[in-house]
Amino acid sequence: MTPLIAIAAEAAERKSAEVTDWAGRLGWVVGLLLFVAFVYWLMRQGWKWRGSLQSDLPELPTVPQDAGEATLTLSGRYHGSTTAGQWLDRIVAHGLGTRSRVELTLTDAGIEVVRPGANDFFVPAAAVRGARLDKGIAGKVLPEGGLLIITWEHGGKPLDSGFRSDRAAEHTAWVEALNSMNAVSTTTEGIAR
Repeated sequence: MTPLIAIAAEAAERKSAEVTDWAGRLGWVVGLLLFVAFVYWLMRQGWKWRGSLQSDLPELPTVPQDAGEATLTLSGRYHGSTTAGQWLDRIVAHGLGTRSRVELTLTDAGIEVVRPGANDFFVPAAAVRGARLDKGIAGKVLPEGGLLIITWEHGGKPLDSGFRSDRAAEHTAWVEALNSMNAVSTTTEGIAR
């Protein structure tokens, strides 16, 4: 037998070892799933803890019976609320941390925020402190001017709420209307003093 044929015959007789160790692999998969579940549980506990820290925030106002005629409307997304000026300090109390679709309606009485699948609320005109275009709020970053940020006060705490319209061109009209509303209420408050 030639050496080449002998090597080929010897190689054919050898059997390859089993490649997969199923017990070890299943152990790693179960361990990974348990780790992911534990991290999810920790995140949920953190969310609940943040909500309990913000429990001093009073219930959100509801829409008054006679809110008046709509000045502006907006359809889009609600991205959350934060402490004013601190774009990463998310407010989770009373469902303000829940992202959702949104229908905004501006009237003389204030801003009606309707969120399917989440708590609706109302921002009274007297509570509005201003509006601006920005690029981010609590876990959502968009191109410059991609978010409508409405600053308002609730329970003595200034809040920023972030909205993105389905038609971004509407943002400018909202900023102008809310800032003019704020100028009128500030002037009125100044006269009353």
